[in-house]
Amino acid sequence: MSQPRYKIGQLAEMTDCQPVTIRYYEKEGLLAKPSRSGNGYRSYGPDDLERLRFVRHCRDHGITLSDVKILLRLREAPEGDCQPVDQMVNRLIGQLDEQLKSIKHLKKNLETLKGRCHGGSIADCAILKGLSDRSSCSCGAQVPRP
Repeated sequence: MSQPRYKIGQLAEMTDCQPVTIRYYEKEGLLAKPSRSGNGYRSYGPDDLERLRFVRHCRDHGITLSDVKILLRLREAPEGDCQPVDQMVNRLIGQLDEQLKSIKHLKKNLETLKGRCHGGSIADCAILKGLSDRSSCSCGAQVPRP
């Protein structure tokens, strides 16, 4: 019995991924070049579906494309040592800890600015004045932008 085949739109819907992203992942080598149907449409199988779900799940966890590539290579050698995976996750956890620290610091600074607000006109807005005067703020930390 033959395996099911999916067009790019079907694959996109099943993985909550835009077709343009699927094509990008192919270009970057995260997904294999798909076979083509007689009319030239991309044709994906169950292995492509599973691999794309893995990539998407990695991305949902903040794993970079270069690290996803490494994880995909490691998955191809299941008898190998998982230490590189552990090391990668530990590095990612450390990065998240740093981001959390920066975000908490930013929140504290914003709360301080908000505490200076007592209403009134824009000309007298303590928040805007505080945002204009970097010297009154200890917010030199780099904060990740969404």
